[in-house]
Amino acid sequence: MSNAAISFHGAHTPTSEDPRRAKMIARRVKLLGPSYRLFYDEPFHPVRGEGVWLYDASGDAYLDVYNNVPSVGHCHPKIVEALSKQAATLNTHTRYLHETVLDYAEELLGTLPDEIERLTLTCTGSEANDLALRIANFETGGQGIVVTNLAYHGGTSAVADMSPSLGSGVGDHVRTVVAPDGYRRGTEGLGEAFAADVTNAFADLEANGYKPSVFIIDTIFSSDGVLSGPKGFLKPAVEAAKKAGALVVADEVQPGFGRTGDAFWGFQRHGFVPDIVTMGKPMGAGHPMAGLAARAEVLDGFGKKYRYFNTFGGNPVSCAVGMAVLNVIRDEHLMENALLVGKFLRQGLRDLASHHPLIGDVRGAGLFSGVELVRDRQTKTYATEETEQVVNDLMRKKILISRAGIGGNILKIRPPMPFSKENASFFIQTLDEVLREIPSQK
Repeated sequence: MSNAAISFHGAHTPTSEDPRRAKMIARRVKLLGPSYRLFYDEPFHPVRGEGVWLYDASGDAYLDVYNNVPSVGHCHPKIVEALSKQAATLNTHTRYLHETVLDYAEELLGTLPDEIERLTLTCTGSEANDLALRIANFETGGQGIVVTNLAYHGGTSAVADMSPSLGSGVGDHVRTVVAPDGYRRGTEGLGEAFAADVTNAFADLEANGYKPSVFIIDTIFSSDGVLSGPKGFLKPAVEAAKKAGALVVADEVQPGFGRTGDAFWGFQRHGFVPDIVTMGKPMGAGHPMAGLAARAEVLDGFGKKYRYFNTFGGNPVSCAVGMAVLNVIRDEHLMENALLVGKFLRQGLRDLASHHPLIGDVRGAGLFSGVELVRDRQTKTYATEETEQVVNDLMRKKILISRAGIGGNILKIRPPMPFSKENASFFIQTLDEVLREIPSQK
């Protein structure tokens, strides 16, 4: 999620020349209010999805290069079948025994390091991060939190306090550190510099009466601008947080479930084991499903003292869907595809950079890439307006994408994982056409 202040789907009312769409926009504003923001100058109205494509009311196909929620593809038949079959059989709350719930827990925990032994299921990533915060505060006896300066970790009151990308500031018990941007800060000593920032942030919290509790990181820094490497550079910061007495929470809502290609979880690329792992979005491939996995010694103490109940979290239908998602990722070799196609895509984007000076940097892992657009490669000035134009022009050419970063100048490329080389080539070709029409490129 981008900062509301610079987001291209900001508070302005979008326009449309289509009378039907204009009427829908007006109804939406009247019924839902201003908080629900729309993408694009001319909002998109999909009516059907299949694989990596979304279709509008006219039947036109749009290539989805953005949505990681339907991670295994829109309306995957095996996901639909699992959901329908279980919904037609039984769905209850989580206080009855059900084998599917246990089977799913075993399967999911099997993708995690041996140190992570317990699972609690929720409906949203916000709930998962909210619970992680409660557990950490109980375990450490502290409240101090460190996050990156454009992090997004959810929308509950407690979690919004540590989500500066929402644009509403952070709590007094929260400190932000500059995200580890190898493009702007350089990769030499990046991990050590980031660790020093984390150490200083926790020291400042303690100096102001807040005992360290949580260091929470999205392990690919999605909202900060897709900061993927180098591999392993996060380890010093994790060690610094542990030394300060905080628990480490890996927010895997966006990088998890094989998206980075070379690991099932983003933190595994950096060679550390967190205390808590939170997850959501792609977990149910569109079905509202999320969760938290943790070291036994961390979760058990909290669980013995406090009850946690989530009416719908971990219900039989959700767990049937979750199991189907894991099976599809394995059976269709989607991790391998993410690794292969991701490399192909980034190489194509780097080739584009050779004749489009607007492209300052191309980075990413698997099928999660960031393309930073700058007005000048020497000064690295944010190309904010140009990026907004690129995003909207791509939509007009039937490609869906988003942007991120503090300057709103980074193309956020995060397609469903069945994305193919052919899809990537089509995207690169169309991006080339769009970039040629940017005034500063002519």
